[in-house]
Amino acid sequence: MTATTIDGRALGKEIRAELREDVQRFVEVKGRAPGLVIVRVEGDPASGVYSKAILRIAKDLGVEARLELLPADISADELHAALVRLNQDVTVHGVIVQMPLPAHLSQKMVAETLAAEKDIDGISPLNTGNLFLGFPSFVPSTAAAVMEILERTKTPLQGKRVVVIGRSNVVGKPLSLLLLQKNATVTVCHSRTTNLVELTREADVLIAAVGRPNMVTAEMVKPGATVIDVGINALPEGGIVGDVDFASVAEVAGAVTPTPGGVGPLTNVLLLKQCIEAAWRQIGGRPRPAEQVSQSS
Repeated sequence: MTATTIDGRALGKEIRAELREDVQRFVEVKGRAPGLVIVRVEGDPASGVYSKAILRIAKDLGVEARLELLPADISADELHAALVRLNQDVTVHGVIVQMPLPAHLSQKMVAETLAAEKDIDGISPLNTGNLFLGFPSFVPSTAAAVMEILERTKTPLQGKRVVVIGRSNVVGKPLSLLLLQKNATVTVCHSRTTNLVELTREADVLIAAVGRPNMVTAEMVKPGATVIDVGINALPEGGIVGDVDFASVAEVAGAVTPTPGGVGPLTNVLLLKQCIEAAWRQIGGRPRPAEQVSQSS
């Protein structure tokens, strides 16, 4: 068996085309584009690369996005005040705060301060609680990207066995709740899980999100399973690989995402998708088509 390769770049282009149209509809209704602010505290070079990538996608979609770069020695009170200001700015519909923060700043404070309706990466207690309860919420963009892949590839989830390797707050935990909402039977594995291979070989869908290069091998995969590789690992000798040994797993699985080119290209696109959704919610929702309005009047 040779697995179907799930092309994240192609899916990303498809979603971007849909989002451009959605942004245009918003502009027609509101007179301006959805607004996004990226808050970044200096000190982490990788965050700068991430910010630029988001800004490029926002420009492509027509979203008004800007970076607020704050000094590394900013106080907690000053950061709090900046977030409150963005909460109150009606032209800003989505806010993300880049992590990691300097040691003297609290991620908990950020999560508790950021308005839930603008928290498009799902870090606030209200969004987290809504996800747990099954209410509408914004979720971490990587988890959202995995669900988008499963939906667009029409991967069956209802009643299926899904194994998630990894229990992080940004992927494993939210992803397990999203999968449960789709009526999957979900097992979450981690570094202390015993008999890992026995569990993964039962999975109709296997999702690896642990940050260990090529950890998932062919012997761990049920023949015909869908395998989603969330990992992005830089090798000492150069190059990037995922958590899945793609070459061996592709001989067993029914479908598998590559790294690079799988989940990664969708993560920032889904972040922007949630920003556009936040903008619609903040103006009362998308207008109904004219024919529906006339029928209901």
